[in-house]
Order: sequence, then C-alpha cells, then structure tokens
Amino acid sequence: MGNKNSRLEVIKMIVSSQELSTQDDLLRELDKAGFATTQATLSRDLKKLGIVKATNERQEYVYMMPGQRRYQRVNDTHMSVHNIHRLGAVSIKFSGNMCVVHTPPGHAAHVAYDIDHAELSEVIGTIAGDDTIFIVLDEEASRQDVLNHIAEIVPSGQYFIEQ
Repeated sequence: MGNKNSRLEVIKMIVSSQELSTQDDLLRELDKAGFATTQATLSRDLKKLGIVKATNERQEYVYMMPGQRRYQRVNDTHMSVHNIHRLGAVSIKFSGNMCVVHTPPGHAAHVAYDIDHAELSEVIGTIAGDDTIFIVLDEEASRQDVLNHIAEIVPSGQYFIEQ
C-alpha cells in the first residue's frame, strides 16, 4: 500500500507520536499502518527525513524529528496515521502571481511535493515549511485554473479560499 511520499509522512507521524528506539520497532509500526518495507529502505527514509536518535526525558534513546529540542508527544495520532490521505489544504490565498497554501501541521512538504510533481504549467515552483506552502505562479496563470488543479492534487476539497 502507498507510495514513498505517503510512507515518509507516516514515518513522521509515527516518530512524532511514539517513543521508538529501534528500527525493528519502527518497521512493525509501519507495517501496522500498511507500509511493509525493508530495513535498508527505512534507513534511507530516516536519513532523508533527518530523523535522529536522542535522549528523551527518561534518558532513553528514541527517534526524534529534526529540530526537536526535547521529545514532545503528539496526543491525537490515530487520526493522522489512518487518514493521512485525507489531509490537505486548509486555506489558499492569492496575491498577484503568488499563492499561499496552509495545510495541517507537518503536511506542507508532502502537498508541495505533489504539486511540484504534477508539473502544472501555471506553477513555476513551490517552497514548503511545516504547514505553509509558497507557490510562485506564472504571470498569465488563471486563479481558477490553479484552484482546479490544486483541488485535483490535494486530497481534501474542504478548504477556505481567500482572494
């Protein structure tokens, strides 16, 4: 089940929500979420995501997302892991040939990747943060065309549009 981008998002959710100290533990959790993979692939994914091992509050080594100063447990992850494909844009705002898309926390990179790889003629490029995507549009791009394309790419059509 799932592609590489979805697997990477699920890895981020699992690492953010659980105290796992071995790759075997992480492989088991990925399998439960429907992403059977190998240890070698998981190692590459961890490196790509910048996930590191660091000590938690009990001085145990656990996987952590990059930039986490201290381990912070995410409380509501059952929705995140099980509905990863249904998360999408929260709001879209245009200004000139720029577009700003807000997503749920931790999902901007995944959505931006999908937008980039759709190779839309209206999109020159994207920059993604944690929950915000900055899109530079072609000067001739129609806002409605951009909205239609984003609606096809972003899993959720329930977003607020500001013009």
